[in-house]
Amino acid sequence: MKSLKSESAKFIKRYRVDAPARFRLDAIDSDEHGDLDKDAAHAMLADDVKWLAQMQELLYAEDKWALLIVLQGMDAAGKDSVISHVMSGVNPQGCEVHSFKRPSAEELDHDFLWRSARRLPTRGRIGIFNRSYYEEVLVVRVHPPLLGAEKIPPGAVGKSIWQERYQDIRGFERHLVRNGTHVLKFFLHVSKEEQRRRFLDRLDEPAKRWKFSMDDVNERQHWDRYQAAYEEMIRATSTPQAPWYVVPADHKWFTRLVVASVIIEALKDLDLSFPKVGAADLKEMRKVREALEAEAPRGKRKP
Repeated sequence: MKSLKSESAKFIKRYRVDAPARFRLDAIDSDEHGDLDKDAAHAMLADDVKWLAQMQELLYAEDKWALLIVLQGMDAAGKDSVISHVMSGVNPQGCEVHSFKRPSAEELDHDFLWRSARRLPTRGRIGIFNRSYYEEVLVVRVHPPLLGAEKIPPGAVGKSIWQERYQDIRGFERHLVRNGTHVLKFFLHVSKEEQRRRFLDRLDEPAKRWKFSMDDVNERQHWDRYQAAYEEMIRATSTPQAPWYVVPADHKWFTRLVVASVIIEALKDLDLSFPKVGAADLKEMRKVREALEAEAPRGKRKP
């Protein structure tokens, strides 16, 4: 089997957007899967899931850092699949998933970052955003009437609205990182043809039909506008503190492996450890042990 460490390093170098000004979405082939096959990737992901469970326990015990994972992508890009497979070994007590749909009336009465900010993970926990505040520079940009529904005061929306929102997002993420929330952002890059096949699967398979939505199909008409919006968004918001990872998504098994590898390496970089128990606490623990052992029935006490 291939070295997990070397493959992770390769994924990070290949798919992290470190030079956003020169980034082009078409530079990443959505059909890529390295030199791996499906079976090898499944075996590697199984190891990753075990590693992630151990790292999450350390994150939870240390209670200093939080991890925010942002998943963006076109419909049927595989966001739900990534969550269910990559996070399958994580303790549910230490992980929360939030799927952001159409804003509610309450959410529209606040700024565009408010509904995401109130769902941020607390220290020691992993938070996953299935879509996020980035929808405000994606779907809202592709569909301008949505901006008019946000009740922004007259004069506050000008030609530079998207650049201003990019600036707000960069500042928001910089604030999070400075205060102990590690931010990982993944764009699942699926092709239009693969999306078509997945929509057909939803129609053909009874167990998947519940996922089908005419709205998703209608959005295909705006494919090129979405691709342009994603490319500009990634260029404007991939920073050293909170970089974007553009992950090929035509092969779900490869997408899951890349995302898992990046998450594990990020947690390793935090140098997590279990809290140390002080001398006074150890002394108390010894007393408690002696008391508990003394309660054992006769014949079962330690000599």
